[in-house]
Amino acid sequence: MTHHPGRFTPGAGAGMPLPMQDAVETDVAVIGAGPVGLFAVFECGMLKMRCAVIDTLEAIGGQCTALYPEKPIFDIPAHPQIAAADLIAQLEAQAAPFHPRYLLGQRVESLQQEEGVFHLTTNIGARVRAKAVVIAAGAGAFGPNRPPLAGLEGYEASGAVRYLVARREEFRGKRVVIAGGGDSAVDWALSLKDIARVTVVHRRPKFRAAPETAAQLEAAAARGEVEMAIPYQLHALEGDGSKLSHVVLATLKGEEKRVEADHLLAFFGLSMELGPIAEWGLGIEHKHIAVEAATCATNIPGIHAIGDIATYPGKLKLILQGFSEAAMTAHAIHPRVFPGEALHFEYSTSKGVPAA
Repeated sequence: MTHHPGRFTPGAGAGMPLPMQDAVETDVAVIGAGPVGLFAVFECGMLKMRCAVIDTLEAIGGQCTALYPEKPIFDIPAHPQIAAADLIAQLEAQAAPFHPRYLLGQRVESLQQEEGVFHLTTNIGARVRAKAVVIAAGAGAFGPNRPPLAGLEGYEASGAVRYLVARREEFRGKRVVIAGGGDSAVDWALSLKDIARVTVVHRRPKFRAAPETAAQLEAAAARGEVEMAIPYQLHALEGDGSKLSHVVLATLKGEEKRVEADHLLAFFGLSMELGPIAEWGLGIEHKHIAVEAATCATNIPGIHAIGDIATYPGKLKLILQGFSEAAMTAHAIHPRVFPGEALHFEYSTSKGVPAA
């Protein structure tokens, strides 16, 4: 996992509960580090509001990172085509001058309000105190579907088993087993085949990925660039409980195969649910949060929802509309963060941004 300055990640001590005096103090707590959450950091920063960003995944980008990092997106203004991972990198760079605090690999378990301040606590004990909350959690709190393998937790902790790729270069020269049949599995097999020894495991010959990339994988396998283990499924992990040595595969008939491996990348999709958000007293409509269209305000003053998780008449589930909601929300929040202070609207071309 890449460590970025100011980013609070499991690899950087996030796995340890924070004592109360070490609670993160910020103006706005953003729940969700997908593209809309990242743009909210920029919009809040332009209004001099600091942000802390919390996400269940261990890398920023939400579904763009976890599900389709190399897939092109065609409806981002001024970008006729941009890969999802590149969009996230640009949004991170755009937010960087405002020094957001990232708390990754954890989810908000409780949210309480006391004297106008929101107190958020994550599942690993990290605490955030904020004057406003922006929920940009996409389809809700989500995490990877994990394979039912004995000893999985130890290999997850060491990074031998992963569910997304934060840095491609980490796998150079490694033996990598990729399990799954969707876009993520095929995309990363094609991406890593030039720098790693890749074995793709799938239970049937037909992949669910885009036909063009599935055909590219088939051609790469025919050239001997990728090994295909079909029709196999994950059966067991071998190693010392932390360092992986082999992945054991099995067919439905019980035939087994051992594959040497340094890493297992398991791409079985994401499990999506509102999680604790559903218990916070927000107005929920069909697993979405109802908000006012003009401000994205929820029924609880100080809490706003933007992006795919928000719903209102005329809502379109587009990243583009989420960006607009982020801007409207930042302006709506400003009076709460800076009560009594007049907000004079300025264009970014005249205002500029601080140096990163």
